[in-house]
Amino acid sequence: MATTEMPKTCKVIMADKIAQPLLGEVLSMLAKAKSARPAEWKPTLAAFLANDDPAAVQYAEWSKKTCEDHGFGFDLRRVDKEALEEAIVSANGDGAVDGIIVYYPIWTNNPQQDRYIQETVSLAKDVEGLCHTHLFNMYHNIRFLDPPANRKKSILPCTPLAIVKALEHVQIYNPVLAYGNRLYGKTITVINRSEVNGRPLAALLANDGATVYSVDITGVQLFTRGPSIRQPRHQVLDKSDMGLEQVLPLSDVVISGVPSEKFKVNTDLIRDGAVCINFSSHRNFDGPAVKEKASIYVPSVGKVTIAVLLRNLVRLINNRETSSE
Repeated sequence: MATTEMPKTCKVIMADKIAQPLLGEVLSMLAKAKSARPAEWKPTLAAFLANDDPAAVQYAEWSKKTCEDHGFGFDLRRVDKEALEEAIVSANGDGAVDGIIVYYPIWTNNPQQDRYIQETVSLAKDVEGLCHTHLFNMYHNIRFLDPPANRKKSILPCTPLAIVKALEHVQIYNPVLAYGNRLYGKTITVINRSEVNGRPLAALLANDGATVYSVDITGVQLFTRGPSIRQPRHQVLDKSDMGLEQVLPLSDVVISGVPSEKFKVNTDLIRDGAVCINFSSHRNFDGPAVKEKASIYVPSVGKVTIAVLLRNLVRLINNRETSSE
């Protein structure tokens, strides 16, 4: 007698699949931008590499290939970190450069120095959304640079936005709810609270209505918009009485980006049917084990991040054109 094999409960979704519709959107935006320019024109991204981090080098290589495959120019500039500020200032004033990306971290023991470099990049060319104006808007849940006209969209950091797009792809966002409230009712744990990725991500998710537990080595913080998402922007509370042991079993979604090969999320603590997303260059989840527990597993988001990067680049160009009208 034939036996019927039960379907696997976990769906593994690769970054390429999530990136594909985003790249289609980018090509449509690019075609529109090109229609008013000479045929040979292509937007150019200047990428500054001032470290030897293998993950940054890989990201640069993926970015170069994706740019060139989709009609963008990619100019990788390897510079000594002590010369980086001057090189960025030069690119700010270069009319041939449409956007600037810097691969972090640069000063691993001095994050304030990295923050200074983020502020050195011109607002008009900040493809990563890491300068003060873009970050202020993100944290305060302000979505445009020019209210009340609202013609120029604020730029969001690439990796956090890529994770948002992954969550939209797997339908964690509820399209029945109003825009800005579509994560209402969802509980999410983000393991990483870096200023470049983890903290912005927690803020974005909370601003969209989620209850977010932000976890790093110093402990747990709770990001919410208050009871029944009544606040216009997220609030932050320290949760000294909680750790991963308490927050993981509560979470509909677990997102991890710990930059260490040694760190693994404890699969036993993940609730059955959770969505798990890894955005570290290392595998923070035990692949075989998490597939027995999660309903959806996204093992990486790097290629989605690059698609978002190109989308941000075209948006910067559109914003500058709106300013000149």
